[in-house]
Amino acid sequence: MRIKNRLTKLLVGMLLVSGISMLPQVSAEICYGAEVTAVTELRSTSPSDSTGFVVLADVVPDIVQEIRYYSTYNFVGDRIDGYTQPVALMTREAALALKEVSDDVKAQGYRLKVFDSYRPQMAVDNFVRWAKKLDDKRMRPYFYPDVDKTRLFADGYIDAKSGHSRGSTIDLTLLDMKTGKEVDMGGTFDHFGIESHPDFCGNPDTCQYTGKFEGKEPAKGKLTPRQFKNRMILRQAMLRHGFKPLTEEWWHFTLVNEPYPDTYFTFTVDDMRNAQK
Repeated sequence: MRIKNRLTKLLVGMLLVSGISMLPQVSAEICYGAEVTAVTELRSTSPSDSTGFVVLADVVPDIVQEIRYYSTYNFVGDRIDGYTQPVALMTREAALALKEVSDDVKAQGYRLKVFDSYRPQMAVDNFVRWAKKLDDKRMRPYFYPDVDKTRLFADGYIDAKSGHSRGSTIDLTLLDMKTGKEVDMGGTFDHFGIESHPDFCGNPDTCQYTGKFEGKEPAKGKLTPRQFKNRMILRQAMLRHGFKPLTEEWWHFTLVNEPYPDTYFTFTVDDMRNAQK
């Protein structure tokens, strides 16, 4: 599609100057009156605008979902603010990339199981309030048995901002299609500790198991070679299709070319039917 109307060109230029992004990416440069090619959508970067997001299962129907923050089985012990329905949302770009990951692991006999993706800022605020309540340790035996709650901010487990709120980050694992069970990763999602680090007992860059790690050995001991290999299967699939890992969590990945790198969205997690009307 070519934009030849002068008024439309002017509008596009004004939107770009004012900070409103154009996605999918424009296929021609906009420079001193050059025509714009393949502009299919104008999208706002307002934190309350869900226009650039999709219900993940609509794009990746093979995923399995267990949205932990909609339930009470999480490190807080309550349903988290902003999760009004047990669905996963992501930016369109991240969802399309994850579809490629899903096809990749499915060919290997797995499916992706999603714990969390887009996380509204109000949920992050909920985490911050909880972390300041030092006497609330209901879920410590399950998620942070070796971590002093007074260290959650200092050690980086809780922060005032999260990449999840930008919409292109996801927490996930693998499900074995033969057994119908989660693949053994040697640790649970959202466990606070060194055993959740991708380099625990191995080199994630070479995918080689070493049995080595820095720090005190966790109560549950080391990963087995099989557990480390399982983590690498997920990691390599994500990296092949445009995601980058986090150094502290084997389950956490962010789209490298995320469309909203500076926007922390605030709308709630739901099936987006109202937004589509």
